[in-house]
Amino acid sequence: MTKLIVITGVSQGLGQAMTERFIQLGHTVVGCARSQAAVEQMNEKFGSPHKFTTLDVADEAQVMNWAKQILSDYKPPDLLINNAAMINKLAPLWEIPSEDFSRLIDVNIKGVANVIRHWVPAMIEQGTGIIVNFSSGWGRSTSPQVASYCTSKWAIEGLTRSLAQELPDGMAAIPLNPGIIHTKMLEVCYGEDAANYTSIKDWVDHAVPFLLQLSPSDNGKPLTVPN
Repeated sequence: MTKLIVITGVSQGLGQAMTERFIQLGHTVVGCARSQAAVEQMNEKFGSPHKFTTLDVADEAQVMNWAKQILSDYKPPDLLINNAAMINKLAPLWEIPSEDFSRLIDVNIKGVANVIRHWVPAMIEQGTGIIVNFSSGWGRSTSPQVASYCTSKWAIEGLTRSLAQELPDGMAAIPLNPGIIHTKMLEVCYGEDAANYTSIKDWVDHAVPFLLQLSPSDNGKPLTVPN
């Protein structure tokens, strides 16, 4: 059955890979990203019924307008994936500038809350839908020099599990650890060693089928994409 899937952060990395694979499988994808050039390219490449919008998830007004616009033309999504996130340069917590720390919190935590706030009520009214908030291994463990990122992903774990308790039967909210994948973000952390980890191409082969089979029975479970 064809699904309507909403994904944040579609211009690169995991978001871009998921978008392409879902579309290849015949699903409809609505997405957003901060890069206007990337969004324009995706609209040209994929066309209707898929739709991509330039916005910053940390800006609630932009998220609200996006949701209103899409929900006026589409039904509520079957699958909502909060993927957009960022990481600071490696540094001890006390050396991370407050502006950088705040920006990360705004995107990684508040951005997820903004999307939930303006998409989930329509899903609740429909009575169905799966919400997947991307967490991380660093949402369940810690390492030095990534304290701000760990902070945000531990928050996503708690936010999502609490949200799961608030949803009606027939829906689910799931904190999902995608695993360790060779992305630009991983290169910030691991440098050249990032190339030793799972490629995006291999990851998406496992991740997309896994995402498509999630169900209300998974509500509140902290899951990890299988290798």
